[in-house]
Amino acid sequence: MYERFKELNTLRNQIFVGFLLVMLMILVVSGVFVYERVSSLLKNNAERHIQQTAVQASGRLDALIGQIDSLMEQVANHPTVQQLLLEELNGQKVSFNQRQSLLQIISSYQTYMPSVGSLELYTANYELLFPIKEGTLSTRISSRHISEANLQKGRLIWIGIDPSDDESLLAIRQVSLMDRWFSRGGYLMARIQRSYFQLNDPLSGGDSGESILLADDEGRLLGSGGDPGVNLLPLLQSTQQTVEFHGKEYVQVKQRSEKTNWTLLVLTPVSYVTEGISVLQTVLLLSGGIGAVLFLVMSFLLSTMITRPIMHLIRAMRKSRLGVLTPSPHPQAVSTMELRELNHTYNGMISNMNELIRVVYEKEVLQSRTELKALQAQINPHFLFNTLEAFNWSLEEKGEEELAGLVVVMSRLFRYIIGHSDKDEWVTLKEEMEQVRRYLQIMEMRLGERLSWSIELAPPEEAVPVPKLLVQPIVENAILHGVESRIGSGSVHVSAAPSERAGWTRIIVSDNGPGMDEATLSALYRTLDGGPSISVKGTGVGLFNVQRRLKLYYSGGNGEIEGLDIASKPGEGTVIAFEIPNHGGNRDEYGQ
Repeated sequence: MYERFKELNTLRNQIFVGFLLVMLMILVVSGVFVYERVSSLLKNNAERHIQQTAVQASGRLDALIGQIDSLMEQVANHPTVQQLLLEELNGQKVSFNQRQSLLQIISSYQTYMPSVGSLELYTANYELLFPIKEGTLSTRISSRHISEANLQKGRLIWIGIDPSDDESLLAIRQVSLMDRWFSRGGYLMARIQRSYFQLNDPLSGGDSGESILLADDEGRLLGSGGDPGVNLLPLLQSTQQTVEFHGKEYVQVKQRSEKTNWTLLVLTPVSYVTEGISVLQTVLLLSGGIGAVLFLVMSFLLSTMITRPIMHLIRAMRKSRLGVLTPSPHPQAVSTMELRELNHTYNGMISNMNELIRVVYEKEVLQSRTELKALQAQINPHFLFNTLEAFNWSLEEKGEEELAGLVVVMSRLFRYIIGHSDKDEWVTLKEEMEQVRRYLQIMEMRLGERLSWSIELAPPEEAVPVPKLLVQPIVENAILHGVESRIGSGSVHVSAAPSERAGWTRIIVSDNGPGMDEATLSALYRTLDGGPSISVKGTGVGLFNVQRRLKLYYSGGNGEIEGLDIASKPGEGTVIAFEIPNHGGNRDEYGQ
């Protein structure tokens, strides 16, 4: 079995199988990607269409409700209605002729809205005033709806299905007497035909099969066009997007009306949503199958064209096993340009091998010499110091004592920074403050009267060991964002004093610059927690490096290092403080 596998493990078969697997992988990945993207697009389009339908249906419902509300408001505010209810409230019995006069008023309003079956007017004592018959409001509807109408004080309250007529819906509002400080004068109730809320018909076009149902909180169908006895409560209680209704699966969208506390149910058949996805599956499978067959044939032909000339070249190379390389005897017989070039390259390789070895050797020697010269060309710090000293002597001879002093300060500043040995990594707090003083002197030469500064260092803290250049970046930040960003003169104050914690020293750098708001301060703290590691103006990276070095050098030991403490307000400047232990942190780990 193994021998049979070795015979089949040829380059042609490997190319053939490799090409085939790559093509199948590409077809599968691209097919899955296209299917996921297109199917997601189809579903999103269907969902947007359903949502738009729900919004439009809700808008139509609000418009219908607004018409009823407007009609009942006009009737309630009619002078005759107001006068009759006021007389009833004052204890005057309304006569039969007065009640009959309401017929013409109410009929004139009903003419504009035939869907309003009737309007009923009740007194404040729940007695029926119109139409002219016996009856009370308390026997007509429940006391809960009467109480709700009283609480709403004139707003329209939708009751739902009429208990005495399944084909009608009821709405009631309290009539407020305008001449009696809008006190309760009675009630106006409208009976509306269910056909008025004709929302359950399929949408125009009819292809999607969408249906719109209007239901109350008890799951009863309110609109016409469906079975009045159908129970819609399972649909209202369902939290799933896909529901089953009348033996079919639908995609459900709910839209609740705040004016009526009714719910619009938009039901779209699942088949409409997934119709395009089924077509997409068929197209992808068919195109993938045809592509796989075509690539199978092309892979076989291509692998044969590639491997046949290679086999001829292999036979020629096998003749060179004795140590003498022999060129390919018939390079021109190869028809493929790439393989013909491979034969020419092989023949040229044999004749030029010694030359190539010599060229490679010379290139390596030349590269080694170049690297050596690059190392020798590096700047020696002592050369820089000697140059600054010569510059200092020249200025003193010319009488430029102030500039000469500045050169001396710069020389000492550079010497402090360029130190290489491990023992130079840690310095005393006094040496660090001297470096800060030299830096502020240079900045004072540049900014002139715009900068005033002071340094306070208690004698007991002068010998506290600190990492080199721990304070200067904070001072540099105070000048850059405090003094230079301020209109007029600015000041920087640096102090080091004993902390409230025994054995600790507190270092404070403050300025009177423009300060920072809460958002900027929060962003700066986020940068300190994990900011970039390069220095860019305005990014707080100098502070981030100080924060990182504090965590690195003072982690563990007696007490946990808290890092930088920043306090700033707009227009009040910025104060940056931190505390370090007097014992020197992890000096043994990072150099003495």
